[in-house]
Amino acid sequence: MKTVQDKQVVVGADFAGFPLKEAVKTHLEERGWTVTDLTPSIDDVPMYHRVGFRIGAEIAEGNFEKALAFCGSGMGIHVAASKVPHVHAAVAESVQAAERASTANNCNVLAMGAFYTAPRLGMAMADAFLEHAFGEGYENWDDFDTYHRVGYEECENFDYERYKANGFQVDDPSTAPLGPEPRGLAY
Repeated sequence: MKTVQDKQVVVGADFAGFPLKEAVKTHLEERGWTVTDLTPSIDDVPMYHRVGFRIGAEIAEGNFEKALAFCGSGMGIHVAASKVPHVHAAVAESVQAAERASTANNCNVLAMGAFYTAPRLGMAMADAFLEHAFGEGYENWDDFDTYHRVGYEECENFDYERYKANGFQVDDPSTAPLGPEPRGLAY
């Protein structure tokens, strides 16, 4: 698997997200990242959902630890990538949300919308997403990582038919009491 520790990432975009993808890709390469681009030419980019499926497949097949996806809003490509097993995708429109996607939600795909995200913001969001890991920044919040790990694991192992058969309740849910919010926490 190509990991963020080794500065490896996969990216892809539809026609609308292509310019933002190019700006973020150049930025990452200038910072020493190896960027595998699934959509290197705007002349033959697939529709947004097909790019999302392809990005998701790179995660599901264990080829990459994290990916960046770009379309007009970030929403469509996010929905498509999320249909692929083992993909935990987020859409972000701020640096803080991109960082939290990694640190609190353990997401492996970050989607951005070129209609709403300026290139420098996209670069900063990519840095925040790729340079942070699950649990970072919350060390002083008791059981924060355990609480969010339960959410991640239940999402990763979710079986809708089992959920439905159990009266739309999680079967054998884990518990993780979250400690009190640290004083002065602003996020």
